Formats: sequence, structure tokens, C-alpha cells
Amino acid sequence: MVPIIETERLILRGHRIEDFNDCAAIWSMPEVIRYIGGKPLTSEDVWARLLRYAGHWQWMGFGFWAIEERATGAFAGDAGFAEFKRDIEPSVLGIPESGWVLAPHAQGKGYATEAVRAAIAWGDRHFGAARTVCLIHPENLRSLRVAEKCGYKEFRRTTYKTQPTIILER
Repeated sequence: MVPIIETERLILRGHRIEDFNDCAAIWSMPEVIRYIGGKPLTSEDVWARLLRYAGHWQWMGFGFWAIEERATGAFAGDAGFAEFKRDIEPSVLGIPESGWVLAPHAQGKGYATEAVRAAIAWGDRHFGAARTVCLIHPENLRSLRVAEKCGYKEFRRTTYKTQPTIILER
């Protein structure tokens, strides 16, 4: 069961099969994926992503939420925690990794910060004092600002899948 989190302007809820088309649209937009792999996801990739979100909640007791605008009910993106088993140095295995992605229509409104803060508050209750991390491309200034506003500090610069990456921790 995925907990529902309500903020002033957003509802963070479990993904539904009905979110597939919205997710597929978001993950195919060059402006969204520019710093997240840089390559649009296929429908097959998006389906696997949604199954991975559900699997995280089932197996790990945490995962990603769908972000919904309270006022309109519009799908705005995803935010939450994962254990991606990334092959990266230094290792982040066993450390909950925070992440977020917003549709272009939802960007620039403070939604990312609002959603990530809500997810972190939940994480603080769920994980206790455990360290969390996030990985951000150094040119993704918007996400770096969100991370900073949410208490993340740069830990190490590294490379992930041939791309420069900053590991931030909280």
C-alpha cells in the first residue's frame, strides 16, 4: 500500500495504470530527459519503470509517488525514493536515493521542492536518521537548487554511465 501525502498544492499517491500515457509523454520529452540519461524512453521502458515503482513499494517499503496537482487533478510527475543498485563509485548501495521528475507544464511553480520536501518528511519518519542521497547532472541547475532547498549537500563528483554526476547527501 502506497501512502498518500497531501501538500498545499499537490497529492503524492501511488501510480495507477491510467498514469501510463502521462508518464510515457513526460519521459519522451527532450527537455525532461536532457539530464536523465539524455535519451527518450520507449513505451516499453516506461512500462518497466512503472512496474519498478510498484515493485519498490512491494519489496522495499518505499518508492516513487505520482505527483498530482490538487486543483486540477493533472499528472505532474514523479518523486520519491529508490534503491536502483547503481554501478557507481562511490557506491550508494543500500542508501535510499531521492529522485524527482516534473512535466514541463508543472515546472517553475515550486512543485518539485514541495513534492520532495513532502517525500523527505515521510522518509524521515520511515528511515529514521538514515542518510539519503540524490544523483544530479552538474548542468541540471534547477534540480541542484531543489536538492539544496531540501537539505542535500554535495558529497562527491563522479561519473555515471559516462556522464558527469554529482552525488548529494542529506
